Amino acid sequence: MSVHQTAVAGLPNKTLFGHPVGLRNLFFTEMWERMSYYGMRALLVLFMTTAVAGGGMGLTDQSATAIYGLYTASVYLMTVLGGWMADHLLGARRSIWYGAIIITIGHFILAIPSASTFFLGLIFVVMGTGLLKPNISTVVGMLYSENDPRRDGGFTIFYMGINVGAAIGPLVCGYLAESDRFGWHYGFGAAGIGMLIGLIQYRIGQGNLGSVGVVAPAANTTNHNASWIGIGVLLAVVFVLLVLLSNGWVTINPVVLAQYATYFIGSIFTLYFIYIFSMGNLLPIEKKQVAVILVLCLAAAMFWTGFEQAGSSLNLFAARYTDRLVGSFEIPASWFQSLNAFFIVMLAPVFSWLWVFLARWALNPSTPLKFALGLIIMGSGFGVMIGAAHIVLEGNKALPYWLVMTYLLHTMGELCLSPVGLSAVTKLSPRRYMGQMMGMWFLASSLGLILAGLLAGEFRADALEDMPSLYWQITVTTVLAGVVLALFTRPLKRWMGKIH
Repeated sequence: MSVHQTAVAGLPNKTLFGHPVGLRNLFFTEMWERMSYYGMRALLVLFMTTAVAGGGMGLTDQSATAIYGLYTASVYLMTVLGGWMADHLLGARRSIWYGAIIITIGHFILAIPSASTFFLGLIFVVMGTGLLKPNISTVVGMLYSENDPRRDGGFTIFYMGINVGAAIGPLVCGYLAESDRFGWHYGFGAAGIGMLIGLIQYRIGQGNLGSVGVVAPAANTTNHNASWIGIGVLLAVVFVLLVLLSNGWVTINPVVLAQYATYFIGSIFTLYFIYIFSMGNLLPIEKKQVAVILVLCLAAAMFWTGFEQAGSSLNLFAARYTDRLVGSFEIPASWFQSLNAFFIVMLAPVFSWLWVFLARWALNPSTPLKFALGLIIMGSGFGVMIGAAHIVLEGNKALPYWLVMTYLLHTMGELCLSPVGLSAVTKLSPRRYMGQMMGMWFLASSLGLILAGLLAGEFRADALEDMPSLYWQITVTTVLAGVVLALFTRPLKRWMGKIH
């Protein structure tokens, strides 16, 4: 066995297909977690907008999509706290374990056929995902030494697990939820069963991970009592607010709350970059590189604002305006949510090969240009929806290929932007601000998700005549932003220095 295969302290020497055997455990844990997350996500807006008589909550499109935006944005925000708790209090392995338990509880709460417990279930899923999601990726990295040539391959295998789960979830949960024989809460329950399977197999396979990720690296520098008190106060505030809302003692307009959340997140984002430029003691080259990070974060926020229409306005388009009959079988609207994951599995190796091929000829696009391409391609997907919207206005239902083509273009845009962005932030960040810059990247994503929920509310069922113009506005705005970014590629490349 080669040296690089035994270089990680505390890790068993066993391998499977040339990789640490513990990767199998993490692969399936993440696969089942993503199955549960994306399965439930595919149902969320459909369930909230379905009439009470049909087993749903009977919310307006605006309220439902605002709640959806708040939910998805909260998951991103919680990953920051979840990463901190792993580093300072629990360690990555225990964070994954407790996170999986909390997620499982959340899904089974959602399976209770009662609207009064719905938001409690969402809160549990948000908290659990915040603990599990960032830390399982950390443990994957811990399986390999820094210079291990198998490292990138290991993450590729893990990434495939994410997308296999994301593809399966909407198919299973969506079939049960939209079936006349079962119903919405069976779909939510299936998500819980999926996470329970992941939880059990994670526990069984613990021995294959050795002692990796057990210790919290910053535990000795942390005031544990004060930290747990702070977390307890935060949970108490959430619980009290939930009780007040459930009993009708306090009412909150989700659209207004989403607007205030947008201002809050945007203010934090703006103030941080003002601080870092004015008081961060950055070197001249560091200021330029941080400026590039700022530009990339803004571009990413715009991208996710459009991309996350998948679970909201495009999901409703599939349910209401798409001809889903194949013979006597009607395709569940939620099944379209599997397309993104399916296309990623098919196209990710192609894009990976494409960048390497172009690099051989010195034609590999720079990071800013890839971002520009991502925005332009994603915007083109909404251009496709302009045609679909006109079909609906004529009183007909659109054929499924309109959505299929849109999701294909959105996936291609994602592959140009998302993995490239994560890599760029890690390379451009000053070492002493690495964690903070990653936090800003996720904060920008969270901002985009909130805006996505608000934007989706504009696609109202009682204003179909506005649909083509809304798709046109998104297309023009996104494509124009990509073109402007492409025009500034040359100065941004100079600011990046040797990092392209």
